[in-house]
Amino acid sequence: MNIEFMREAVALACENIKKGGGPFAALIVKDGQVIARTGNTVTLSNDPTAHAEVNAIREACRKLNTFDLSGCEIYSSCEPCPMCLSAIYWAHVDRIYISGMKDDAAEAGFDDSFLYQEIGKPYSERKIPVSVLLREEGKEPFEQWKRFESKIPY
Repeated sequence: MNIEFMREAVALACENIKKGGGPFAALIVKDGQVIARTGNTVTLSNDPTAHAEVNAIREACRKLNTFDLSGCEIYSSCEPCPMCLSAIYWAHVDRIYISGMKDDAAEAGFDDSFLYQEIGKPYSERKIPVSVLLREEGKEPFEQWKRFESKIPY
């Protein structure tokens, strides 16, 4: 844990607002060195997935030439949304440090609570309808993956 890394993330979030991005930033740190430092670029890049944590994961993976960020920590200016939290877990980041909380973000207009509610609902009750098509055919790629001897597990 390094308080200065968190201060940098919070300062970067403030700077990001001036650049036209959202009030979020994240740093990925490995062995005491900042590997990636990014802000939220959703509006700048017209990419709804360009949250600070996702951007930081992408940058760190490029720099380290790996999809596995084991041994890394993330310093996020705010509690990660469900998408970012999932990405952090998929990247195998060792530890998450946060400053702002999701309630702080909600008060500023970034309320993710509906996503947590949606995930737990049956498909038929979700805001965006989900229809399952070709269920049996959809299993085939997974069957092939199980048999594929040269796969790289992740």
